[in-house]
Amino acid sequence: MISNIPRIKHSQTNNFFLMAGPCVIEGEEIALRIAERIVSITDKLQIPLIFKGSYRKANRSRLDSFTGIGDETALKILAKVGREFDIPCVTDIHESDEAAMAAEFVDVLQIPAFLCRQTDLLIAAAKTGKTVNVKKGQFLSAGSMKFAVDKITDSGNSNVILTDRGNTFGYQDIIVDYRGIPEMKTFGVPVVMDCTHSLQQPNQGSGVTGGKPALIETISKAAIAVGADGLFIETHPDPANAKSDGANMLNLDLLEGLMTKLIRVREAIL
Repeated sequence: MISNIPRIKHSQTNNFFLMAGPCVIEGEEIALRIAERIVSITDKLQIPLIFKGSYRKANRSRLDSFTGIGDETALKILAKVGREFDIPCVTDIHESDEAAMAAEFVDVLQIPAFLCRQTDLLIAAAKTGKTVNVKKGQFLSAGSMKFAVDKITDSGNSNVILTDRGNTFGYQDIIVDYRGIPEMKTFGVPVVMDCTHSLQQPNQGSGVTGGKPALIETISKAAIAVGADGLFIETHPDPANAKSDGANMLNLDLLEGLMTKLIRVREAIL
């Protein structure tokens, strides 16, 4: 169901697909280095890959938090990653007028969870003709995401992905209700589990989001076991010094071992 995305490789395998990369584009050298490592792993294991990187982080707790290196600069880096490694790329958009701009550089447009009900944003993304990945709001049930799908398909674009990233649990934690994955699959679109953001601990007193990266493997295994079509994993060679979301990212050195285990889980349920 993702074979229509330009430059997607290994789409005919029985593996899940992977959306992976750094939280935000920090610079060209680091983006290319991360992409090269992920591509090497996914080619070896024949996992379809969509490289992920935000060109700007519009939703940050504190005014002094890092937001990006400049929209055009970051988008050009994403485009270069796509060209250099012949892979599709995905990035977030935040307002309707960003859709057409971002669509010139990437293959998939992502709607952040907080914005998944923004009708004008969904329609603008749909009208680019690009695949649209909508993250389920932490405040919504899985069933309610049918309306997000409808907004996009009714706008003439059938290329939709839904990504679960957990549900708000109290003020400073998130939990995953795995019933949502098979429920969203009934909408006829690929369903992805965001294995890193679902482990966030938001709204910390410091204004810096916390996380539980030690549980990324647990979240990933469970998602594959209940039938997720893909996984979303933010990864970085040095999460402690990443510019954004370092507290819940996977260390890049752990990615190949995790993917190898998950392939075995996938094989066991097919």
